[in-house]
Amino acid sequence: MILAAIESNPILLKFLIIAFGVVIMGFLLRMIRQTHVIIYILTGVLIGPYVLELVPDTELISSLGSLGLILLLFFIGMEISLQSLVANWRVSVIGTIFQVILSVLVVWVIGQFFDWPLTRVLTLGFVISISSTAVIVRLLQDSQQMENRVGQNVLGVLLVQDILIVPMLITLGYISGAPTSSSEVILQVVGAVLITAFVIYLLYKKEVKMPFHRLLNKDHEIQVFFAFGLCFGFSAITGFFGLSTALGSFIAGILVATSKSTEWFHDSLYSLKVIFVALFFISVGMLIDVNFLIENWALIAALVLVIFLANNLINSAIMKSFKMSWGDSIYAGALLSQIGEFSFVLGNLAYFNQIINEYGYQMIVCVISLTLLLSPVWIKVVNVLTSRLSGRK
Repeated sequence: MILAAIESNPILLKFLIIAFGVVIMGFLLRMIRQTHVIIYILTGVLIGPYVLELVPDTELISSLGSLGLILLLFFIGMEISLQSLVANWRVSVIGTIFQVILSVLVVWVIGQFFDWPLTRVLTLGFVISISSTAVIVRLLQDSQQMENRVGQNVLGVLLVQDILIVPMLITLGYISGAPTSSSEVILQVVGAVLITAFVIYLLYKKEVKMPFHRLLNKDHEIQVFFAFGLCFGFSAITGFFGLSTALGSFIAGILVATSKSTEWFHDSLYSLKVIFVALFFISVGMLIDVNFLIENWALIAALVLVIFLANNLINSAIMKSFKMSWGDSIYAGALLSQIGEFSFVLGNLAYFNQIINEYGYQMIVCVISLTLLLSPVWIKVVNVLTSRLSGRK
């Protein structure tokens, strides 16, 4: 009966393999105190199309995993103070813009030795300038540093990076020769203006009431669907305007935080967030071509090390310029040193528009994946080395 049910529904078998893969890998890696992010990525590598081939089709898992980013940004929005974020706008906006410019300049200098065209320089510069919201927020939550100065500065930078994804995508599409209609640009501008106005309204009101709040407080099942609809509803709205869907869920989270209703929203969607965020990182692991990684291990290892050092240095210098201590600046730089999940989108667009070839795309995928995988280790090492400078534990 069970085998017949599995054979008639192959999707069921995929999720069964994923569930047991995470449990087994979790038991093994938690014994050496590895984070869940590493557990998920290694599970994806193991069961993916390049190792055991237990789940050769990555499209479904990748699609579901993208929902994890939306839910993650929703939870981030619920946990931050809008007033604190706005008060710290200099670090978030000015710091992030300079960080992107410096990343592009670093790639440009390297590109002079290899005669890279401007399109490739901008692509790689944009790719390495984006950090991982999913990894960093999880680490900040686990270490209870979301509310301190380092956590708030890093979260502000992450938010602006996510916003800058849109102009980056437009820029890459334009320089590659791909047509960009004026109506799309106008729609994105209108969407950005409306979102800004809505955030200003929330900042002015300081506290708003959710519609049907009395009914919601008494009905848990309705709470689940209301929270689900609010999160993905705002994502759909920003998606309609050609903006990041994750940005929409983040704004929805801010709305929830402003309404002081975060507790039951958190309880309603937490389990869904865990599942979909896990699927995202599993899909990242499934993208890693182990054969390509082995054949090019020396170059990939060198690139990963250079990216960690360069991003750490750039972000540390920027944080220090805003009068943070050296210890906190270097630690914040380490938190932002990996390449983020949205860089996969940039790499895919560059490959689709023939800015990079298949070899370059596989190299980007491997390097991004490894920085995500090794990021907790890098951050922990830097934290130990710098904790004495700042008195941070």
